[in-house]
Amino acid sequence: MEILPDTSCEVVSIPGCVSYAEAHAQQERIAAALRSGMSSEALILLQHHAVVTLGRGDPVGAGVLASHESLVGRGIELASADRGGETTYHAPGQVVGYPILTLRDGERDLHRYLRNLEEMLIRALADLGLVAGRINGLTGVWVHDAKIAAIGIKVRGWVTMHGFALNNTIDLTPFRRDIVPCGIADHDVTSLAECGVVISRRELEVLVVKHFSAVFDRAVHRSQPLSGWP
Repeated sequence: MEILPDTSCEVVSIPGCVSYAEAHAQQERIAAALRSGMSSEALILLQHHAVVTLGRGDPVGAGVLASHESLVGRGIELASADRGGETTYHAPGQVVGYPILTLRDGERDLHRYLRNLEEMLIRALADLGLVAGRINGLTGVWVHDAKIAAIGIKVRGWVTMHGFALNNTIDLTPFRRDIVPCGIADHDVTSLAECGVVISRRELEVLVVKHFSAVFDRAVHRSQPLSGWP
């Protein structure tokens, strides 16, 4: 798929699962095109194959409790990530979102951008009857004291990459057994399913896109689901 220059943000939902390396390569491609004026903004929605990612806050993997061999034996990849934050886990059952946006003059505050990502997800969860919020000093979205969505970003030339991972039906065992999620040992993780909310990936994406458009003040148009990536 070629994303052409446009004044609106294209939403692309990738079916199936995408490797972390491939998703990163395509983010870099789109971000470079956006910086050069050859692409429109995009919100990429996808699921990853099982992978533990190491952010810039934990480049040596101090937050990984399991051995590399045991992760591989369970089909879990280990990958470095050039985003902020520490160690987290992705697998089927998450809605992972990568906004590739040019931050406008009034938006060029990275703390504000992080808070807006949180706000978008908080509003989406409120539509499902789930009270979610923030914990002072910590990034992400929380239900009581358990994290339901992780956030990590990269910004270069005021163009954003990476984004959020919202737990829907994902198996939470690797969060609790194999890593210290985001380097936070004294808080648990949770998911929509664990909170008693039943929703399909497609329905959850629709809610996220609605609030993404409102919070970031972007007109969106949704591409047809793709048979491959990109």
